[in-house]
Amino acid sequence: MFQYVMESDTGRKRKINEDRVAVLRRPEGLLLALVADGMGGHNAGDVASELTVSTLGRLFIEEAADTFLTVDKRKTWLSVNVQYVNRLVYEYALTHPDCKGMGTTLIAALIDKQDCVMCHIGDSRAYVINGAVEQLTRDHSYVNVLVDSGEISEEEAEAHPKKNWIVKALGTDPEIDGEILHFSLESSSYLLICSDGLSNKVSKSDIASIVLSPVPLSQKGEEMVKLANELGGEDNISFVLLSSKAEEV
Repeated sequence: MFQYVMESDTGRKRKINEDRVAVLRRPEGLLLALVADGMGGHNAGDVASELTVSTLGRLFIEEAADTFLTVDKRKTWLSVNVQYVNRLVYEYALTHPDCKGMGTTLIAALIDKQDCVMCHIGDSRAYVINGAVEQLTRDHSYVNVLVDSGEISEEEAEAHPKKNWIVKALGTDPEIDGEILHFSLESSSYLLICSDGLSNKVSKSDIASIVLSPVPLSQKGEEMVKLANELGGEDNISFVLLSSKAEEV
């Protein structure tokens, strides 16, 4: 059974935390881990991320158990309900002028034993740590569009002034197609889902060093927040770190 720690820190430069994180567990053991990084409007990013995380969490808990019996059913549930929440956030913004233009990134991971189905929108990221760190998601960003077209290299993208421009966010358009991923987690691996306030500051090698250190899971979470703040803390810092092995929380 997965153990986890989640953190959401405002950081050193922001006055409002527009990130939201949650982990929910159904009676049969299925987990839903969520990270949403809100943006837009008059500080309405927190409205978008809160509405997204709270609604998906409620739908997950209220759903009938047989909805999640197979991988295909879990993929369908994620696709359908992310579309539903996208429309909810979009229509909320239309009817609340202070929220005009708001949206949010999303990582939503359904975990059944070692099997994971994930929906990804924006530039929040998912990593698997098992000795090395493997990035599972690819940012839906302007610079990655340039990389894909051959206009700039991966190295140039890392230092590009428009690195944080995203081309896809939940709630900014009436329809959206989230990217669905499916993978298996090894018995001794970690899954990290995070906002860019962590991934833009803490390198993959530092993530590995902290996560693989022989300290309790909660301390690993605290150390990642501390390092991101020490390196500037310009953005909100939020993540869920899940461990597939038995260890002290």
